Amino acid sequence: MNNVPPPPLTPPQARPRTPDRRQRLLHWFRSRSLRSRLIFLSAAAVAVAIALSALACWFIVEKQLYGQVRADLASATLPPGPRVPLICYPTPEQALANQPTGLTSENGSAVARDTQFVTANLTAVCLPPNATKAIVVQPGDAAGYRLKNGQSIIRDGRFTDGTPAVVRISLTRSATAGPVLLMVATSTQPVEDSLQGLAILLASVSVGGILLAAVAGRLVARSALKPVDQLTDAVEHIARTEEVGTTIPVHGDDEIARLSTSFNSMSTALANSRERQTRLIADAGHELRTPLTSLRTNVDLLIRSNDTGRPLPAATKTKLLGNMKSQMQELTLLIGDLLQLSRPDTPKSGPALTVVALHEIAGRAVERAELRGPGLVFETDTEPWYVHGDAAGLERAVINLLDNAVKYSPPGGTIEVRLHQGVLTVRDHGPGIPPDELQYVFDRFWRSPSSRQLPGSGLGLSIVAQSVREAGGEVTLGPAADGGPGALATVRLPGGPAPE
Repeated sequence: MNNVPPPPLTPPQARPRTPDRRQRLLHWFRSRSLRSRLIFLSAAAVAVAIALSALACWFIVEKQLYGQVRADLASATLPPGPRVPLICYPTPEQALANQPTGLTSENGSAVARDTQFVTANLTAVCLPPNATKAIVVQPGDAAGYRLKNGQSIIRDGRFTDGTPAVVRISLTRSATAGPVLLMVATSTQPVEDSLQGLAILLASVSVGGILLAAVAGRLVARSALKPVDQLTDAVEHIARTEEVGTTIPVHGDDEIARLSTSFNSMSTALANSRERQTRLIADAGHELRTPLTSLRTNVDLLIRSNDTGRPLPAATKTKLLGNMKSQMQELTLLIGDLLQLSRPDTPKSGPALTVVALHEIAGRAVERAELRGPGLVFETDTEPWYVHGDAAGLERAVINLLDNAVKYSPPGGTIEVRLHQGVLTVRDHGPGIPPDELQYVFDRFWRSPSSRQLPGSGLGLSIVAQSVREAGGEVTLGPAADGGPGALATVRLPGGPAPE
């Protein structure tokens, strides 16, 4: 016999737990549409309100009716004890089957119906003549033997035929049998019938109210969700056609109107962003076309000279190579400017923002500008000022302002650089900017008609505006404050004279 080890025991797989009723109901509710959920919730709320109102009404009416029956029974005048010998039987049923005749009270009047006498220790029941009902005796009725004159007990009970009743128990005295219990009952069947009819009426009203609530909820949901449907149609239209800028009508000032207004703002912003992107691409293509055309022309000239075996003169070749180098440098600067402007035009946040010494940035920028304008005079007056921003972006913004001043300054001109209380000003003494062109100076690729022959791409001032906005400041460019020649650039940045 081979000693083969038994296979390893594998733990039984846990049976998947079926979701309970609450989870299934929650899943079903979440899978419904918003319109269906609104209808369901409104109908459920109305149903709960109607049900609570109906129950409250039913219990209030029940208490009032039974209270009235008990009050009438408590205020009724009780008959005196019988003056003839009582003929009693052990049970109410036997007493009802063998009714005595001629039983009268001590004053000679007939004993009222729905009245019976119970002897000591609840041993026998005596009925008046012609009685049609007998009251069921309960063991607790023995407490009636301890009642005093004028006292009584009122309890809920029933007749032997099952009819509900309110029973009043008091102690009286018989001429022959001594003390006996006098039990007087009033049937509450009319009250029960009234309550049953009221319950049917309230149930009908509740069902009708719930149906009306469902219909009203559907109408309200349709009216309330109409702006949402319009918003959904607009979003689906944009997703299908990619036509940003689509808006929906706004009515009122409620939450739906605010949502519609926000959507219209977002759609308009997307349309403007796409328009700016398209214009940027078109302008960039236009600016790139000129240096690329010049490069291609020079390269074609060199290739043709090499293919035909007719080399160019050394001076001409050197000039072509220098021209190609300058065009490549212009392309490099243009691509760098485009990368700078491709960032979101919003203030930065996070680790990129640091405490920057603006006066030190201005000093380094002036040193670089002096190398680009060797014949110009720079007058610098800066005070310590620290801002919260991007050091590289702010330095490039100040350099662009100084480059713009160097470009338009006459030979031997003066450039004034001032920094006081967070206000940096750069003033040149060139031709200035015509008033009708001031609104375009910070636009991308915009260049004044009078300066299009000068080098540049028209992106320098756009970079200045973007970098200053990222640091939470503002920049303006206009004529000199004293009315003299030249332009004045003003940059205001929030900060303080100390690093903290």
